[in-house]
Amino acid sequence: MERLALISVSDKTGIVEFAKDLVFHQKYTILSTGGTAKLLTQNGIPCTEVSQYTGFPEMMDGRVKTLHPKIHGGLLCLRSNPDHMRQAQENGISMIDLVVVNLYPFEATVAKPGCTLEQAIENIDIGGPSMLRSAAKNHKDVTVVCDANDYPAVLEAIRLGGEKLLQLRKKLALKVYQRTSAYDAAIANYLNAKYNDNALPDTINIGLPMVQKMRYGENPHQPAALYGDFNKYFRQLHGKELSYNNIVDISAAADLISEFDKPTLAILKHTNPCGVASCDDLVEAWNQAFATDTQAPFGGIIVMNRRLEGDLAQIISKIFSEVIIAPDFSDEAIEILTKKKNLRLMLSTYKAKPTVQVKSVVGGVVAQLSDSIEELKSNMKVVTKRQPTEQEWQAMLFGWKVVKHVKSNAIVYAGCERTLGVGAGQMSRVDSSQIAVWKAQQANLSLKGSVIASDAFFPFADGLIAAAKAGATAAIEPGGSIRDEEVIKAADENNMAMVFTSVRHFRH
Repeated sequence: MERLALISVSDKTGIVEFAKDLVFHQKYTILSTGGTAKLLTQNGIPCTEVSQYTGFPEMMDGRVKTLHPKIHGGLLCLRSNPDHMRQAQENGISMIDLVVVNLYPFEATVAKPGCTLEQAIENIDIGGPSMLRSAAKNHKDVTVVCDANDYPAVLEAIRLGGEKLLQLRKKLALKVYQRTSAYDAAIANYLNAKYNDNALPDTINIGLPMVQKMRYGENPHQPAALYGDFNKYFRQLHGKELSYNNIVDISAAADLISEFDKPTLAILKHTNPCGVASCDDLVEAWNQAFATDTQAPFGGIIVMNRRLEGDLAQIISKIFSEVIIAPDFSDEAIEILTKKKNLRLMLSTYKAKPTVQVKSVVGGVVAQLSDSIEELKSNMKVVTKRQPTEQEWQAMLFGWKVVKHVKSNAIVYAGCERTLGVGAGQMSRVDSSQIAVWKAQQANLSLKGSVIASDAFFPFADGLIAAAKAGATAAIEPGGSIRDEEVIKAADENNMAMVFTSVRHFRH
């Protein structure tokens, strides 16, 4: 009995070798379309055009070619069902035992700069997913291949037949639905951005391929894997394999450093900034950031927004770090840092942009647009009798950028474009403030003349009074408490300048 294989691929990697084996060793007859048929014929592989097989011409620029009963009947017919087989024979439908299809490159097309809506839509595959889904539904009888990496395993299973082939068909069918699901998700997400003004979609479509299995998750007993395009923005140059926690920390570090245009360096631990500084020279930025907290950076993440040179690499190499992230590394820096075999060096091209953030909850997920609101000094309001000095404004705006990336309740004491003390993740805002003060004292940093940034309003005056006692002369916070007047009064009584931003930056 004739064995038919239908081959129609956009990505033609390995298809010639695969088809040769099918025809000359496995004795398949090949049906094909368009460019695939041309390529196979040019390489001496006999094939029959689908239009010739169906008796129906390709039309509408190839939009209609495989959507035909002789194709889908040959895929969906249950070989063990006599009625199905009778109907197939009556209608001249032959069984198609193998389908090899990969889809129009929609994701790659929309990722290209300047891609138009028309180009994107033309790269939405219709016939391909239809054939894949039909074949996958009938995987008891049909082998379906959507990934060129599976060609060797398919040929081996065909040679062995029986249970070996059936078990592979099950895995390949699952892979098809994973692929078509991801494909449809990519289309839905693209059109949501185009037609829905980047608003939250009515349905969350998450179709991300696994790119890396991890040794474990946050803890050794938790299985974990990486999905999606992380490797599009970060390239590992050296060091141990990235862990789950590394990836979460790298993402947080990249978001933080994206806030700054001036040369800036930040040190993070468990996604919280330990110290941040902006300077004309990254070595000085390191000195100031590290001085904020000389203990917490041990085993931390270091990120910067300028090329890492040898002089800074020499200094950084003296402490133990998990990951160093930079847009570029000098040869000297790489030579110095690669002496630490486990230190992960990450080249970053990431720039923060608005996106939908998703977090798992019981029974589903919650989603929000990222905290990427543009905040202008001109939209902020001075609410105290005393106006901030220019130096205080500079320190407040810097601290405001940092506190946005500190876990709530968050308090940052800042000086001129540097952190002096960071208090993160406490149940009480006063506790966070006290921790930030304690951190500054531990580092022998004076808070006299500093400013305080709070991610949410001070619910009582006590937090502001504590900041004044610590030496702060200005404060920046969202405002909006029912006790705002009480807090403003406390600021005036302590000759502090205070600014309300009207924007809150909780980070849970």
